Amino acid sequence: MNTTLPATAPVHFIRNEQLRAEAAIEPAAPSTAPVTKTTQIIAIYGKGGIGKSFTLANLSYMMAQQGKKVLLIGCDPKSDTTSLLFGGKACPTIIETSSKKKLAGDPVAIGDVCFKRDGVYAMELGGPEVGRGCGGRGIIHGFETLEKLGFHDWGFDFVLLDFLGDVVCGGFGLPIARDMCQKVIVVASNDLQSLYVANNVCSAVEYFRKLGGNVGVAGMVINKDDGTGEAAAFADNAGIPVLAAIPANEDIRRKSASYEIIGRPGTEWAPLFETLATNVAEAPPMRPKPQTQDQLLGLFSAEVTGRDFKMEPATLFDMVGKQDLLKPTLEVVYDAA
Repeated sequence: MNTTLPATAPVHFIRNEQLRAEAAIEPAAPSTAPVTKTTQIIAIYGKGGIGKSFTLANLSYMMAQQGKKVLLIGCDPKSDTTSLLFGGKACPTIIETSSKKKLAGDPVAIGDVCFKRDGVYAMELGGPEVGRGCGGRGIIHGFETLEKLGFHDWGFDFVLLDFLGDVVCGGFGLPIARDMCQKVIVVASNDLQSLYVANNVCSAVEYFRKLGGNVGVAGMVINKDDGTGEAAAFADNAGIPVLAAIPANEDIRRKSASYEIIGRPGTEWAPLFETLATNVAEAPPMRPKPQTQDQLLGLFSAEVTGRDFKMEPATLFDMVGKQDLLKPTLEVVYDAA
């Protein structure tokens, strides 16, 4: 095609001809080579104190020992995700570091916020001081900083996000609402409050799926499992698999309290975390079936929940000590002419 144009041709005519010439060029054939790197981004949710950080520190460590390149990101304002991984040492948070660097007029570098141990890369987003800001907004700011650092170009096999689940703030629902992860895992125990949080996460996933989202729930990790079975029953009712059940064991509790990694190859608890690592990697994202409040309560005996109690409506007499409560009306009443 001859694209030589007269020197006197109008500018808009020249531009149109250039666009036609560009459009006539056949695009390169799509690559049929095998995919060289696929990153699984997994958000882990659970009630505060249920053991997410313990689970993730040991899971990420085991994954790295299995030859996977793993990035662990703490997205809880407590900033305790990496403490166990780093032997009790506090990791500088992205929010705090970003603030200090900004005041100094310096950019944030990878080495300022990302640290590693035995093949696991880890960082903390952080959060504001108590009463001085929104934790969810801090999460959003943290991810914005990660994007500036090139987050989407990093070549990890797994990115594990540790999120606080017992809040309703939008920032903590970011991975689900914006399809920032492929799947969600919930950590819970055999108690009503942790299952309530797990159910809320399932409800959020289902809500955004109905709006066109693609995130699903890959399963549940039961921590401090005492064998009573309520968490497993919830998972079955919600239609999600149990990926692992970590027992309520004094050895685990003691080692975790002293910041010891128990998910190391060749140790007593290695098979548990090897199985968990495999299940986390292979479990597909699924649409959960959130439970109603009555269905959640139905997992526990009436002695625990008080379901055999009959609710009695309150009366006006209960409130003011008499049957009638007369108040003068503010309505303007006009006498008939």
